Amino acid sequence: MPTAVTLAGGTAAKEPYRLRWAGLAVLCLSLLIVVMANTSLIVAAPGMLRELQLTSADMQWIIDGYTVPYAALMLLFGVLGDRYGRRRALLAGLVVFAAGAVYGSFADSAGDVIVARIVMGVGAAVIMPATLSLLVAMFPVHERARAIAAWAATSGLAIALGPLLAGWLLESNSWGSTFLINVPIAAFAAIAALILVPASKADDLTRTDWVGGALSVAALGGIVYAIIEGFHFGWGTGVIATSIGSVIAAVLFVVWELRHPRPLLDVRRVADRTVGGACVSVLLLFLVAFGAIYFVAQQFQFVLGYGPLETGLRLLPLAVTVSLGAALSGRFAPRLGARVLVGTGMVAAAAGILTLTVTDGASGFTPFLISLLLLGLGIGLATSPSTDLIMGGFPDSDLGAAGGLNDTAVEFGGSLGIAVLGSILATTYHREISGFLDGLPLADLTGPMADQAAMAIEAAGDSVGGAAIVAEELAANPFAASYAQPLLDASSAAFAEAISSASLVAGIVLLIGAAAVTALLPRGLHTRTGSEAEIGH
Repeated sequence: MPTAVTLAGGTAAKEPYRLRWAGLAVLCLSLLIVVMANTSLIVAAPGMLRELQLTSADMQWIIDGYTVPYAALMLLFGVLGDRYGRRRALLAGLVVFAAGAVYGSFADSAGDVIVARIVMGVGAAVIMPATLSLLVAMFPVHERARAIAAWAATSGLAIALGPLLAGWLLESNSWGSTFLINVPIAAFAAIAALILVPASKADDLTRTDWVGGALSVAALGGIVYAIIEGFHFGWGTGVIATSIGSVIAAVLFVVWELRHPRPLLDVRRVADRTVGGACVSVLLLFLVAFGAIYFVAQQFQFVLGYGPLETGLRLLPLAVTVSLGAALSGRFAPRLGARVLVGTGMVAAAAGILTLTVTDGASGFTPFLISLLLLGLGIGLATSPSTDLIMGGFPDSDLGAAGGLNDTAVEFGGSLGIAVLGSILATTYHREISGFLDGLPLADLTGPMADQAAMAIEAAGDSVGGAAIVAEELAANPFAASYAQPLLDASSAAFAEAISSASLVAGIVLLIGAAAVTALLPRGLHTRTGSEAEIGH
């Protein structure tokens, strides 16, 4: 078990930790399963939809049951890791995550799957900030940019590896295997962490800001829940009340943190233009990334007809260019500076998503390949220096809070992307296909046939996946087979228009964000270290 290096957070290690690169591999492996747990559902969803007979609300909360606790708890758990031990936090998170995965693999109802996803989300909220804070604690200042570039590249790899691994498993197994595969990986990561990752904590953190923690959970959890529920299911009284309550909690959190002698999060540092600009960059990049994957994967499966494994393979270009962008970022950061790399990356990502505005019902794989390549390159170029700036904007004793802030920006952005862009996608699709569905000759049907037809029309109008399933049923019925291909054609055209609308919004948002972030980040800016950021260190 590793010992003998001072990684307590308050003081930088006098000598670099000997096994730091092997330890980084363990941290990246832990990060890998956290991100894969989100993206693997993309290809597992059709099987779950059929086997568990899920409603659209069920499917949405199977996805977001992971997201809400993940986003709400990361900041608090990052600080708790600083106090009680960052490696302990990593190990605890891996155990909780694996327990949720085991439960999910045996689930036989939507409710059980949602519970499993919630438990996994709690585990992920412990793991993710621990990986970043341990990374910064292990590496000397001159190597941190390269280490964070590898960490950022892992995030991009996991985005595409999740669907690929899940697709491979689904070739010969049920959807439950996509949960169970996490267990041996988590077990291996935990054992390797005990051997290769040194114990680390903040020596001077003697008290925990529990009030600030509770307010942060209420604010972040409430905001994410309201965004998801409001954009997908409507802004009813309950959602509006939750939104108001979460905003009040956020205001109280800021006021409390400004007055607390040892706050959970030093909000003055967040207000710093460097840290604030970097947070905006991370949030917007992952807003677009998760939103794009959400609808690109549906295009691959339901329009282009790719199977789960084929879908995963066709998402790999994103992972490759994220890794390439991160490597280029690490190489050019000392010469070009963070401001240039972040701005360039955001513009490249915007160009990638705007490529999808020219798609139509007859589009093949090519425009999506171009989009994924540019999007991945932009994410890789911008995320690594942004994360480095966020982590460097805090003293070493607050690495957990810094990691929690960065990861909250990632997850909050992803939640916004799926909720907002997914809402634009669904609204446009429904509008575009309604004319075709209204023109079907179903007015003369009565009794059970009329009820079945109404259910089929509702499913086809709800999503392109629903339309594909209805078309499959129609093709098997000799009396209705003639409607199957026209329905597929109409749904393909409607979904292409929906992708174009969502992509246009995403691209405009990212371009505006790129301009704002470039204005916020100071000229000639290079990454900063925790010791440089610490006042009076």
